[in-house]
Amino acid sequence: MKLSARNQMHGKIVSIDMGVTTARVKIDVGHGIVITSSITNEAVDDLGLAVGDSAVAVIKASDVIIGK
Repeated sequence: MKLSARNQMHGKIVSIDMGVTTARVKIDVGHGIVITSSITNEAVDDLGLAVGDSAVAVIKASDVIIGK
């Protein structure tokens, strides 16, 4: 799979919390960093995601907000 997005973080799925329509998928990308993504339950099923799977967090955004 080739993507134009350059912010790709490879890691392992550490949890999937299914809600009524949306799931929260957490990917450990190393160095103590865990990225959480909210996707539809249907997407979880279509991709066949499971805890322990290798996955890629692809981040494509027009804004980056920084707080302190």
